[in-house]
Amino acid sequence: MYLVWNFLSLAIALAGLAYAVNSFKQIMAKDAGDDLMQKIAKAVQDGAKAFLYAEYKWLAVFVAVAFVLLMIGTDDPANGQFLGFRTAIAFLLGCGASATAGYFGMHCATRAAVRTTQAAKTSLGGALDVAFKSGTVMGMTVVSMGLIGITLLFLIYGAPDANKDAVNYVNYVLGFSFGASSIALFARVGGGIFTKAADVGGDLVGKIEAGIPEDDPRNPATIADNVGDNVGDVAGMGADLFESYVGAIIATAIIGFSLVPGTLTGDAHTLALTNLLMYPVVLAAVGVVASFIGTFRVKADDESKLSEALFGGLIAASIALLIGGAALTMIMKPSPAMAPGSDVLASHWSVYFAMCIGLVGGIIIGKITEYYTSEKKAPSQTIAAQSETGAATNIIHGLATGMASTWGPTLVLAASIFACNEMAGMYGICVAAVGMLSTLGISLGVDAYGPVADNAGGLAEMSHQPPEVRERTDQLDATGNTTAAIGKGFAIGSAALTALALFSAYKVAAGVTLSLDDAKVVMGLLLGAMLPFVFSSMAMKAVGKAANEMVEEVRRQFREIPGIMEGTGEPDHMRCVEISTKGSLKQMVAPGCLAIAAPIVLGMLVGREAVGGLLAGATAAGVMMALFMANAGGAWDNAKKYIESGAHGGKGSDAHKAAVQGDTVGDPFKDTAGPSINILMKLMTIAALIALPLFKVASEV
Repeated sequence: MYLVWNFLSLAIALAGLAYAVNSFKQIMAKDAGDDLMQKIAKAVQDGAKAFLYAEYKWLAVFVAVAFVLLMIGTDDPANGQFLGFRTAIAFLLGCGASATAGYFGMHCATRAAVRTTQAAKTSLGGALDVAFKSGTVMGMTVVSMGLIGITLLFLIYGAPDANKDAVNYVNYVLGFSFGASSIALFARVGGGIFTKAADVGGDLVGKIEAGIPEDDPRNPATIADNVGDNVGDVAGMGADLFESYVGAIIATAIIGFSLVPGTLTGDAHTLALTNLLMYPVVLAAVGVVASFIGTFRVKADDESKLSEALFGGLIAASIALLIGGAALTMIMKPSPAMAPGSDVLASHWSVYFAMCIGLVGGIIIGKITEYYTSEKKAPSQTIAAQSETGAATNIIHGLATGMASTWGPTLVLAASIFACNEMAGMYGICVAAVGMLSTLGISLGVDAYGPVADNAGGLAEMSHQPPEVRERTDQLDATGNTTAAIGKGFAIGSAALTALALFSAYKVAAGVTLSLDDAKVVMGLLLGAMLPFVFSSMAMKAVGKAANEMVEEVRRQFREIPGIMEGTGEPDHMRCVEISTKGSLKQMVAPGCLAIAAPIVLGMLVGREAVGGLLAGATAAGVMMALFMANAGGAWDNAKKYIESGAHGGKGSDAHKAAVQGDTVGDPFKDTAGPSINILMKLMTIAALIALPLFKVASEV
């Protein structure tokens, strides 16, 4: 059955990839508009391509060094097995799969934006179709590449059996997750720095100092801002969730292996290993089919039905997953022991209900996030009202809103963890993470649609399209802001469960018991809680440094290039793209290295228990920081948009200027530091698992 489940999952993954390719072809067949629109779109495409090429060149050096270190540092020739080689190959495949998914998604998004603008000349529904189809290309590519990578490794490394070290067997493919996490962190941090440097520089000089509208072609940073939307919110988000997706599946497999009933032997033992290993993989494959079904629900012809259509697609996919998951559970009957060596089995239906809790929990977290960030809800509107007394009160209330927003998602996560643990132990918690991410094909599509709609609006403004075109793209963009906020909440929730699953895998592999009576654990706990703050500081300072260069460059061009403000002079857009590219690549190195080095150094100096405390502290503090920063940033952004819709004096008012400054503070919160913390939590744990043989054990300390 091992081969059957693997080949079935691989076939579904390949079908999902074929769907993504076909959707891309359909997008490319659409009208790309007039010459001016295509010229502007080409500038965005070239800028995004140049950034990714430069980023991937730097990452190639990192990948090469890490590959060699994995070959040497994790090798254990015991019993003739070359663990280092297997782990390194899996790492290389994970890097390649993540980079490929990110590049293809961004490649599609930069070409879909201009076609969305052109479609908006005819109808809102046509524009929605192009933008959403582009998002599903990203979503289906991510899940398909993840499943292809995992199933290929399982097929290459062979079926488990009663005589094989189960934990080590799964640890071979842990390298795949390490590769995905490494690429994700650098892509998220680098893309986040790029987009916010351009955004902050453009807003401060263009909106506040020069008094020109957003996306005005006279602003030299406009093209860089549009490029940033793609490299940060499409490629970066895709890499982020790709890493969560594969991490959750692999962590579930590790935990499942450790919970096989000790009373089983021979063929019965092998079957239990197979079912517990393959259940999360096949469940993810069912999710690919469910996502495909959900895409047919997303259709709308007027503004009032946009959110309903997008959320309806998620609900349709979720229902399909519930039905498909029930059928799968009846066939596979995954029944882990509640504890190692226990003869008491958790019912396979307990495992199924744990999956259901994860799926529903993700939806609830998304809706809570929507409440705190939507311009139609009280929190953002209250921040807008505070803007009438200046930027200081806007910022104070935005910070307070972000802090308050942590309680709802945290309560959902805590309740979900408790319920899943009661039903099926740690395996249930891990399956909940997989359940939350199983419909990623459409949920990421709903999220990635937003940057495409945003770019389409910018293209409409820069190419001087009729007012009704910009109105339609703004309607798409407004809904996209909400879906993006929901996506960030979803990403944080899934990251929390995935990090917990990986943490449990670390405890199993390390064989440690963590107690607050142990000074090493407490030390690690404090250091871990500190790391998200230091990491966020590094990321935000990086945005500030890159933004300073952008501000000076935009000011220089306004000052030195004749006729920019009159529209007769041509700003040097590509110079701003170059500044953001160099600044982001230079500044992304230190935060990325911190995430990998911290657990390895602590483990080698102090021991496995200290690393366990480090990971626990980083996860707890990281979830809170990620929620706070993402929701505060989203609330500031939509408070500004609420004012721009005509409230509190509208565009150009003192309240609007204050809101722009608040949004400028929030930009690195929600698009750089906040999302990157999701990856920090998981990458640290994966690095710890990979480097575990190097760590001191209690007897050595």
